[in-house]
Amino acid sequence: MTTTSYLVICASHRTCSGVVRDRLSTDEAEVAGMLERLRAVGVGQALWLSTCDRVEVQAVHERPNEAALAIAEVMADRAGLSTSDLAPQLYTRTGIDAVRHLFAVACSLDSQIVGEPHILGQLKAAHRSASGAGLTGPELEAVLQAAYAAAKRVRSETPIAEGATSLAAAAIQVARDLHGDIRRCGALLVGMGDMGALVLEGLREAGLPRLTVAAPVDRRAEAAARRLDGHFAPWADLEAAMTGADILVTAAGLGRYILTAPMMEAVLKRRRRRPVFVVDAAIPADVDPAVAGMDGAFVYDLADLERVALQGRVGREAATQAAWMIVDEAVAAFARDRAERAAVPAVAALRSHFEAERRRLLAGHADLDAASATRLLVNRLLHAPSEALRALAADGSGEGLAERAAAERLMFRLFGLDRLTAAALEENERDKDERREPGREVR
Repeated sequence: MTTTSYLVICASHRTCSGVVRDRLSTDEAEVAGMLERLRAVGVGQALWLSTCDRVEVQAVHERPNEAALAIAEVMADRAGLSTSDLAPQLYTRTGIDAVRHLFAVACSLDSQIVGEPHILGQLKAAHRSASGAGLTGPELEAVLQAAYAAAKRVRSETPIAEGATSLAAAAIQVARDLHGDIRRCGALLVGMGDMGALVLEGLREAGLPRLTVAAPVDRRAEAAARRLDGHFAPWADLEAAMTGADILVTAAGLGRYILTAPMMEAVLKRRRRRPVFVVDAAIPADVDPAVAGMDGAFVYDLADLERVALQGRVGREAATQAAWMIVDEAVAAFARDRAERAAVPAVAALRSHFEAERRRLLAGHADLDAASATRLLVNRLLHAPSEALRALAADGSGEGLAERAAAERLMFRLFGLDRLTAAALEENERDKDERREPGREVR
């Protein structure tokens, strides 16, 4: 019987540089092409998930290790890298570890900002794309639906989502304190991190009228600007775009400072020192620490916003631990369910075999009474397993003895042979030994 295994190949903020993630990233129009490339290398069930924090493939395959190599080659080609160069930046998991990763992603436990609300919607969008491309099947559907159920539990049973929401609310509060009516402000989003988008969405809902988006990959910035109903600024024009921004949110996380002290000094001079509220929502930081000391620049990172929101770290960690407990419970339940389903064909085959033997016996021995018929049926059903056990017993090798012991343990478990039955068998063996002792009459 063919079995399948879950696997995930991931380039995330935990393993991969922002530059490489940008090269791997896809917009909505490009996802179909990536799914076709996965199909072409023999992966029949898969989704392609591309977000600010990650680009990953979640898949099901009969030979997960081979599939992982093929998927890594597709991803490397997308990034314009060799597989050997990309491989160290990829996170690869198979089996139950892949399932746990998928659940953690759906529950926003693997995001840069734990609890951020975007990832579940992004996962569902990737699911719809895969389904539309014909790359979903019963195994992938089952794990995704279980992940969605776990995410719903985490949202309803823990306060984990409140942390990310409170950070965005804190940013709005500081913006109002600094600028007064934010309906007269303009904002610039630099980079595509989820927390940056969350802050800007909150500002939009609070009345922010003007928004511009810039990112190292212009096509991603254009797509985000459309989604956020804003304007697009080419990366080459970043400094000019900053001049018109009263609120500047950075969320690139490239591992180097995007907003340097000389750049900010030039921007503040052109603004005639009109204040700028800077939110560094990136991990690692986008803003040079020296910027915070400049006249007119008010820099807040995520820890600063957390303090504004009075969101204690202990409370955040407790919520995260509770969410992980739910995930682990859900993963265990999913594994049990799949194991039980996998056993159904074997049970059906055993039942069919028993029924066939019963019919053959009745057809050939219609004149037997119930006692004789059942005794004959038991003998027939036990013939093949008895011969198999005898063959194992005859094999005196260590491997043969180990296989026999394993088979006997499985037999006891499958047929519920309890301790009393085992004791009865041992007693029967002792009786046989006693009868064989010298001087005893063998009847």
